[in-house]
Amino acid sequence: MSTADPVNPVNRRAVLTSLAAGASGLAVSAALAAPALAQQTVTWRMQALWDGGTTPQKFEERFVKRVAELTGGRFRIDLFAAGQIVPAAQAFDAVRGGAFEMMKTFDGYEAGKIPSFAFTSTIPFGFPESDQYEAWFYEMGGLDMAREAYAPAGLFYVAPTVYGQEPIHSKFPIRRIADMAGKKGRFVGLASSVMAAFGVSVTPLPTGEVYSALDKGLIDLADRGDLTANFEAGLAEVAKYVTLPGVHQPTTATSYVANRAAYEKLPAEFTAALAIAAREVSSALRQHILVADSVAIGKYKAKGVEVTTLDPADIAASRPKAVEAWRAATKSDKLAAKILDSQTAFMKQLGLLG
Repeated sequence: MSTADPVNPVNRRAVLTSLAAGASGLAVSAALAAPALAQQTVTWRMQALWDGGTTPQKFEERFVKRVAELTGGRFRIDLFAAGQIVPAAQAFDAVRGGAFEMMKTFDGYEAGKIPSFAFTSTIPFGFPESDQYEAWFYEMGGLDMAREAYAPAGLFYVAPTVYGQEPIHSKFPIRRIADMAGKKGRFVGLASSVMAAFGVSVTPLPTGEVYSALDKGLIDLADRGDLTANFEAGLAEVAKYVTLPGVHQPTTATSYVANRAAYEKLPAEFTAALAIAAREVSSALRQHILVADSVAIGKYKAKGVEVTTLDPADIAASRPKAVEAWRAATKSDKLAAKILDSQTAFMKQLGLLG
């Protein structure tokens, strides 16, 4: 009995010819698709926090240039200075709505709406070293938690730029933290809550109004930016005292944030370029500021400004009160509390908290 009819030679040739044609068609399709994918180009628009020509804006120029380099020029980000597309206060909603794809922001500006952002921007009396804060983002799960905080708004947290302290400029000498009690001060984000706990009458003025507010005596002390930026803004003329370290903002994180839908359309090569460029710029800016700060201090002194340094023991003794203010700033939000728990656990590990 026959088990199976042999394949007719004619049919065999037809089958083989058909398979070969199919394979050839797939190969051609792949060959056509590969160059198309490799040649994909994307252009985004990004509004930064900074005015044109300033040092931090120059580092944003470095960021977009590096993204282009890493993608062979196929991912272009057109950079705009603060307010060039929309007023700075509207950037969050503009990126969320897709008016442009990306922003450089300071999360603390939105902390009133999203409590988690109070802790992804700075922690007053918290991490004294930038590497410690950056380690929390990259080694302790902070990056994922920041992304979780942004997700409900339809935004994607790409990466932080982490650098050091912002000083306190004042019209009176500050020798101890207690000296600030009863004074009027400009602070934003979590610093507003923490400095209020130390008896400062806080007003969250826009950055552009700090000079005039000090000049007119509307405030007695202020946070604004780093030492060099503040010198360039003329604060040495209206505040004859600088206090270091800036306990209200001992380390700082600004952030690259993208429209989530636009981000998810990017090929993996482009998202990797964003991450790599962001971390490179974070390190480069931090190192630049370390060098620039020492130069700036000399310039302040030449203008007759007294630079005072707070006692580390005074800072350590004040930290428990700050911790209470941190906890209150979570506003019982579960994610904010999770972020704070993670940070305080790391601070205990580092010996900053008992």
